[in-house]
Amino acid sequence: MIKRIENTVYPLVGIAVIMIAWQAYTYYFGLNRIVLPSPTDIFWASIANWETLLRESWPTFLESILGFGLAVLVGIPFAVCVANSRVLNLTLYPILIATQSVPKVAVAPIILVWFGLGMQSKLVIAFLVAFFPIVVDTAAGMRATPSGLLELARALRASPLQVFTKVQFPAALPFIFAGSKVAVTLAVIGAVIGEFIGSTQGLGNTLLTANSQLDSPLAWAALVWLSALGIFLFGLVVLAERIVMPWSGAGHH
Repeated sequence: MIKRIENTVYPLVGIAVIMIAWQAYTYYFGLNRIVLPSPTDIFWASIANWETLLRESWPTFLESILGFGLAVLVGIPFAVCVANSRVLNLTLYPILIATQSVPKVAVAPIILVWFGLGMQSKLVIAFLVAFFPIVVDTAAGMRATPSGLLELARALRASPLQVFTKVQFPAALPFIFAGSKVAVTLAVIGAVIGEFIGSTQGLGNTLLTANSQLDSPLAWAALVWLSALGIFLFGLVVLAERIVMPWSGAGHH
């Protein structure tokens, strides 16, 4: 109970200290709102434009969650195949690393040409960004299965499917959720990249519009809402981890 209180209080204290220092800095040096708005400027901009920010959060949320979900659906089976097949590992892993090293900002215009300015293109970019950490962590989890458990399963004449479902996959779950926590926040980044390149909606588009109008408080408010969206999605993954892995305390730290 005390640890939970500490986990809540300490981050709030840290945020409060940063906000107070930020407010004091902007006030003391008299910074222009266009250069750096104060936390109170951002707060009031968020209140004044909450309907717009809430409306534009929905497309970004959908693009992020659908891109992440697609990355999970495709990434986990892909990682299982790569981890259990030496041929596939040698064939596909270098290609995966090569494609991941290409900046998604550079690929985004091509994807927009292929899929248009609608949600599909943002979903694809979010998927591409979230795919890699899920594959890498899942494959690592599959390979990290204790050899003693595998030998025991084989000694009990378990079929390959039983070995996978009863031993390998449960052992890989902590790795899968670790990769998912990284991937879900990256999916938000991927969605915003797509909105930056070409979009008429979403928080990324709101941020660009506010910048073009020199409305820095609104631009920063959009950033705050994006951060809140990422934290919310991260929390959903943590909640799923606690439901799927109630025996593990990983989600409680």
